[in-house]
Amino acid sequence: MTGPVLHVRGTVVLDDDREVGELWVVDGRVTFTRPHASDDVATLAGWALPGLVDVHCHIGLGADGPVDAGTAEAQALADRDAGTLLVRDAGSPAETGWVHARDDLPRLIRSGHHLARPKRYLRHYGRELADPVDLPAAVAEEAARGDGWVKLVADWIDRDLGPDGDLRPLWPDDVLAEAVAVAHDHGARVTAHTFATEAVPGLLAAGVDCLEHGTGLTPGQIDEVARRGIPVTPTLLQVGRFEEIAAQAHRYPVYAERMRRMHARRHQHVRDLHDAGVRLLVGTDAGGTIEHGRIAAETAELARAGVPDVDVVAAASWRTREYLGVPGLEEGASADLVVLDADPRRDVRVLADPRAVVLRGRRVA
Repeated sequence: MTGPVLHVRGTVVLDDDREVGELWVVDGRVTFTRPHASDDVATLAGWALPGLVDVHCHIGLGADGPVDAGTAEAQALADRDAGTLLVRDAGSPAETGWVHARDDLPRLIRSGHHLARPKRYLRHYGRELADPVDLPAAVAEEAARGDGWVKLVADWIDRDLGPDGDLRPLWPDDVLAEAVAVAHDHGARVTAHTFATEAVPGLLAAGVDCLEHGTGLTPGQIDEVARRGIPVTPTLLQVGRFEEIAAQAHRYPVYAERMRRMHARRHQHVRDLHDAGVRLLVGTDAGGTIEHGRIAAETAELARAGVPDVDVVAAASWRTREYLGVPGLEEGASADLVVLDADPRRDVRVLADPRAVVLRGRRVA
């Protein structure tokens, strides 16, 4: 041993089926074997679980586009202090690879830049491709830039339709299929922003790996997504803003009405996803218009939608770590964990006030 020992006792949740009464942290690593006597032992008691995961988070993105490194650092710290110790950054216009060198910041899985088209996404947020046929080449470049993921914007409002402007797919189906195949050839998975129903058939035919928002999924599409094992990140905090977005779209009544419908049934929609067996991931959509550090608020919304607390907590922790290929609380793994005053599997609201946050074996919050 080269440093202090941390003894975590109480209920340590490992996964859906296993929990233990204690673990130790030695040299930043988890062990379930009591270490040799040490005079430098700190103890944490309570309910412990693997560090939380936010799979739809934008470190480096602000309301007007990319932010400077200092602001991005503050975003990452806000997420960390809330217990989010693993972030899949679902697209960022800023270069954030420097986060990997910071032991005090959450582990980061980058998806490169959002890939979109001119006037078909938020300004300054994504990489805009003037010609849709350039998508496969851009996917190859973003796969090389990221950490095993690529983010596509699959649909957005088409304002060129005037008052009939509404959500429409961005990419021809054949181009989309080629782009997903290119990502897979480069060892990357593809996740896609989709609000609309119309973009989903092309995404499924292309073999997309994950869906963000998924607000337009029909019952039949939900069943197909479940059958294929494609996870969906509901981002209820963001969908909760759809009424506000609709109110600003007075020039596009068709679009506004669709957004209001999706807002009104957002909780029922998530219940339908869960009841159909769709794997749900937890993502705050922090960055842009939503503050960082809101993981507890997003989990509370999922519980409000009717997803059982135990499934919400599992999706926010060990199940999604397994999906992303990042260890949880295993022998020899990095000690990334949160300690709580009560069992979040009974009430997810306790996630809002962690007793302690431990990252890479060091208590950071």
